[in-house]
Amino acid sequence: MDVKRAERVSKAASGYDPSRRHDAGEIDDGDIRSRVQQLTMRQQRFERSVAKQLELDAPGLEVLDHLISRGPATPTELAHRIEISTAAMTLVLNRLEDRGHVRRDRHPSDGRKLIVTASEDAAADAERLVAPLIDEVEAQIAAMSAQERATVATFLDGLIGAYDRSTLS
Repeated sequence: MDVKRAERVSKAASGYDPSRRHDAGEIDDGDIRSRVQQLTMRQQRFERSVAKQLELDAPGLEVLDHLISRGPATPTELAHRIEISTAAMTLVLNRLEDRGHVRRDRHPSDGRKLIVTASEDAAADAERLVAPLIDEVEAQIAAMSAQERATVATFLDGLIGAYDRSTLS
C-alpha cells in the first residue's frame, strides 16, 4: 500500500480531521511527533470523559481500570500500582465503594487483609464506554499488513521505553 493511500485509509477509517484539533494549523500534519502529541491529548480527554460519565476522579478511574483489567487486588497493591500512599488509597476506595463501583471483602487466604473487586455494574458501565474505542483500534490494526503492524509495534515499544526512562520512580 503506497503512503498516500495508507494515509487516506487511516484518516477515513479513524475519522481523523486535522481541522478539528484545538491547535489546527500550528502543527505540520506530516510530523510524527505532533501526531503522538495529539494522540496523547486525545487519550487524556477520553479518560476525563469516561471518568466524568462514571462520576470518578482520576485515581478512582485508574483503580477501577486496574481492577477490571487485572482482577481483584489488595488496597496496598492498588496504592503501589497508582503510586499513592495507602492512606490516600483508603480515601479513593471509600469514594469508589460509596458509588457502588467496588466492594471490599476479606482476603480468602489471609483474613487480616482486604481484597478489592470491581462491581459487575461498574465493569459493565466501563465496558459500554470503552468498547467503541477498542473496536475502532482493532479495526485500525486489522487494516494493516503484518509488516505495518511490526513497524508500528517497534515504534510504540520505543515510545513506551522513552516514557519509562523519563518517568521518576
